[in-house]
Amino acid sequence: MTVGIVVAHNADRLMTAGLLVVLVVMLHNMLGLGVGYLVGRLLRLQRAKSVALSIEVGMQNSGLATSLAMMHFAAFPLATIPGAVFSVWHNISGAIIARIYSRNNKI
Repeated sequence: MTVGIVVAHNADRLMTAGLLVVLVVMLHNMLGLGVGYLVGRLLRLQRAKSVALSIEVGMQNSGLATSLAMMHFAAFPLATIPGAVFSVWHNISGAIIARIYSRNNKI
């Protein structure tokens, strides 16, 4: 619900700067997933633990980010948009990465 309110309230601004925000959010998420997995492997963790670390790092709490931005950056309404975009994007990327990890089910 919070995401819908933020997106609806800032729809015009999102259309202006939206592509850049979406690209940065996607990059941030993919880096988190990749770096989380890589660090796990570099630390010689089992694959299952590396996958868990990847998901933990890549899927941060976007609802919390949006709420905190609304509370602490009320003067800057655009501050809520990355969290709102991430709330949508991480559902897509989460499904994709789960499929990738399940295909390589050597856990």
